[in-house]
Parts: sequence; C-alpha cells; structure tokens
Amino acid sequence: MVDIKSHFIKLNLIKVKVDEYLAKVFMRAGYAKVDLVKTPLGTRIVIYADRPALIIGKKGQTIKQLTELFEKYFNIENPQITVTQVENPELNARVVASRLALAIEKGYHFRRAAFVALRRVLGAGALGVEIVVSGKLVSERARYEKIRAGKVYKAGEHIHQLVDRAVVHLPQKPGIYGIEVLIVKHLEPADKIEIVPPKEVSVTAQPSPSEGSKT
Repeated sequence: MVDIKSHFIKLNLIKVKVDEYLAKVFMRAGYAKVDLVKTPLGTRIVIYADRPALIIGKKGQTIKQLTELFEKYFNIENPQITVTQVENPELNARVVASRLALAIEKGYHFRRAAFVALRRVLGAGALGVEIVVSGKLVSERARYEKIRAGKVYKAGEHIHQLVDRAVVHLPQKPGIYGIEVLIVKHLEPADKIEIVPPKEVSVTAQPSPSEGSKT
C-alpha cells in the first residue's frame, strides 16, 4: 500500500528542485513556474514561461535534453513535458523580476527600469507592487533601492492569498544584484466583510375584523 503522505512529500521535494533548476537556466525565457502531476503513464510536467519557444528549442531539442535530465538526475519516471504561455505575465512576480534583471543587464539604469516595470504591473490590474533592487548600484558600497505603489501586504493571511513574490539574482561586474518583486493581485480577501444597508419596508395598515363587521 502506498503511503499517501510520503508520496506527496517526495513529489513536492522533486518539484522544488526542478523549479530551482528551471528558474536558474531559463531566466531569459521568462520562466514562471512548473507543475508536476503523477499519471499512470509517468509524470506530466507543465512548464509556464513568458517565451515558451526559448524553452522548447529548435525542433524540440531542448525538450529532449530536459526529458533525459529529469530522468537521470531528478529520478522522474517517464517525464512528459509541456511548455505553455504563462497567463498575465505582468502579474507574475518571477517574470517581472526576470524582465527587470535582463533590462539592467542590457545597460538600462536600474531605477528607470524598475519604474517602467512598476507601471506595467499596475496597468495590468494589480492592487499594489513593491520592487527592491540591491547590490553595488552606484558605488562600491552595497545598498538597496525600494519603490512601491498601491497596497502591499507584508503579514497576515493576505500574503498567502493575494501576494506573489519572487527573487532573482543577476551577476554583474561590481557584484551580484538582487531583485525582489512583490505583486498584490486584484482578488477579494477571504475575510472581506461587506455591510449591507437596511432595506426600506413599506407597511400598509389593514382594517381589523371588528371594524369591518360594523355597519
């Protein structure tokens, strides 16, 4: 008999390792996340990215290499890989952080690139966004710059329901830059209380039976 608890713990550990590997290798493809589902025929792996073609590769060569790698190094049984476009990339913290990292790498000033990313996230419908860029930004001394707009939750149940967070590291000549993005999605909190105003009730006076019987 299969231990259900051990099965899901093992599957999630594999998922974490695969996620870390894909995030490191496919940052330029705008890697967002991965889903692993056990099936009777093997393991279905769904990779979400901003630019799926960069992960698929020419004639599917990259997919073939990933299949062999997952079997050999991650001990995934018969992996069946699907790469799909991530929905609403501007609301995915990892995609936004990767785009910002690539913009800085191309020579854009970190502050200007961060403000452009912030406006795009808000334009996509986010309730709030916070971007933190840290490292040797303008001098030999490490520091950080933070920009924020809208509502940003840092504690409570909201961070599990509404907040998407990602951290990307970018090696540069002065050192490693750290880019952290928090996006608060436009969803209703579970504990939101709406006060309904009282309704007006019209009452019509009815004659009593005794009054109706008088002649």
